[in-house]
Amino acid sequence: MSDSSARRALVSVSDKAGLAPFIKQLTELGFEIISTGGTRRHLEEAGVPVIGITEYTGFPEIMEGRVKTLHPKVHGAILGRPDRPDDAKAIAEHEIVPFELVVCNLYPFEETIAREGVTVPEAIEQIDIGGPSMVRSAAKNHAYIAIVTRAEQYSSVLEALQGDGLDDHLRQKLATAAFEMTATYDRAIADYMAGLADEDSQSDDSPLTITLNPRATLRYGENPHQQGSWFVEPNADPATLAAAEVLGGKELSYNNLLDLDAALSIVREFQDPAAVVIKHNNPCGCAVGETQAGAFAAAYAGDTVSAFGSILGFNLPLDLETAEALCEPGRFIEAIIAPDFEPMAFEALTTRPKWKNNVRLLKLDALCNSRDAGPEYRRISGGMLVQDRDEGTEPWDEWQAVTERQPTPAEAEDLQFVWSVAKHVKSNAIVFAKNRSVVGVGAGQMSRLDSVHIAHRKAGDRAKGAVLASDAFFPFRDGIDQAAEAGIVAIAQPGGSRGDDAVIAACNEHDIAMVFTGRRHFKH
Repeated sequence: MSDSSARRALVSVSDKAGLAPFIKQLTELGFEIISTGGTRRHLEEAGVPVIGITEYTGFPEIMEGRVKTLHPKVHGAILGRPDRPDDAKAIAEHEIVPFELVVCNLYPFEETIAREGVTVPEAIEQIDIGGPSMVRSAAKNHAYIAIVTRAEQYSSVLEALQGDGLDDHLRQKLATAAFEMTATYDRAIADYMAGLADEDSQSDDSPLTITLNPRATLRYGENPHQQGSWFVEPNADPATLAAAEVLGGKELSYNNLLDLDAALSIVREFQDPAAVVIKHNNPCGCAVGETQAGAFAAAYAGDTVSAFGSILGFNLPLDLETAEALCEPGRFIEAIIAPDFEPMAFEALTTRPKWKNNVRLLKLDALCNSRDAGPEYRRISGGMLVQDRDEGTEPWDEWQAVTERQPTPAEAEDLQFVWSVAKHVKSNAIVFAKNRSVVGVGAGQMSRLDSVHIAHRKAGDRAKGAVLASDAFFPFRDGIDQAAEAGIVAIAQPGGSRGDDAVIAACNEHDIAMVFTGRRHFKH
């Protein structure tokens, strides 16, 4: 080691992006660099003079590098407070040289477990021990030492060092980021280990910690007087909205994101070309067709008044024919999500309609892939509600026809379609459909009968020969009588009411076929 009064930085990182230029500038400011293993080799190859950790501690790196920084001379140099007599005595007695900076990030544990086919031993080996210890030590002692954990911090640290030095505010800011990093890291490890444990050993009363990374600051929340932000889960499933690529348009709003997620959830229910039109988190139109353009035309016709200023979802790359239809005069679209956009379709959407500069276009490659979106969280005052997501394949083979007349094959196909839509409509939910196209929606009403009335009013004459899905059971026959008056020919509902017999009798009187699905789809 050189002069004990020299400035020193301890550098040990896994992610080396931007590291060499940063460290070179530290050496130009008079810093000696002490480093470990792969980081030392990286810096030496970049022409940066480095002192190896072994040379400093006098103890070799052992166990294939598992033990290298867990040493009193390392943590004494980080935790030491030179202005305190006892600390100063220990520093001198044990030939410890205090560090001014620690530059450290951690083994890529989350990236490792996100890889397909990774083994448990491979994952375990990526649990960093020395890194978090150094980070936490430096963050604790931030009054004396600065902890740098992200490449995004390099420029501000250099700017401070080239000026008046690292002030208390910056040190505290860096320490906060360091503790956030180790907390996120430990949470990921704990979640992974819990997933390895037997189901019986997992406790339902364990504390819940949710880690989210900031993606965007929104213009505002639901209303202009509310602040809004968008956070995403680390390593979020590629079939979720978090993985969507924004291709163009105005910045996304809070309400846009809610509606886009609703569109994504519905349109991915179908294998054939499908389109959905979302307004205020509910579908005002949805259809499946032989072509994408046909599906869009039918979906948009579901409620042309409500479709103005809507959010659209498609389960296939958006083609030119559909884009041409979208560009027709009189339409106004807020945002579109699809697996991709054909080049000519993208050009049409971004050059032709009056709203070309405003429409948000989101590409989600894995839109129709199966996904593990994890549990669903709902914030309430003072706490959080947690539940499994209401997703997955419907148990069609468990449906029971309970009326004298059975659904025809065409009616059965429409019932499966309309049931797949109704599960995404706010309760009380009633959806009318015909030829795999939504023709009327009654959503979010306090009375199921009111929802039937609204769906009938929306559908008008299109209700004749249509089918109906109800997200929960009909408690009384009045909803059936209203459906019959509208012209409904078949109904899907969960069943399970004390009034089932009266409801079945009403269907028989009106020659309506009805199936019990055995599954409720409340969406509050």
